[in-house]
Amino acid sequence: MAAFVSPSRVAALTKLRCSLFETSYNPQNLRTGAKYLRRRLRGPAMVGYYPDKFNIPQILRQYKELEMVDDAEEERLIDVMDRKKRGKGAPKKAKSAEESRRLTKKR
Repeated sequence: MAAFVSPSRVAALTKLRCSLFETSYNPQNLRTGAKYLRRRLRGPAMVGYYPDKFNIPQILRQYKELEMVDDAEEERLIDVMDRKKRGKGAPKKAKSAEESRRLTKKR
């Protein structure tokens, strides 16, 4: 015949067991998210899943013997030359303090 154990003694035993085995004491059985915190992190596996970024300009610089052309860079250079012809390009850099527009500006 089983002896009756009071709920307060069961609660005290559970609290002591949690302190001994370093688990969280949760008498109300609230949702704590501990299951998700104990789980292995997904980040390293996800990073390993995706390949490294494919950088075409870097590959072309590294392997010049391929003699390939980066179309995007060629288009950019043509656009810059067209803008310069129309006078819309970047201003020339000042080689000395006298040539600088900031210093000659009236205040």
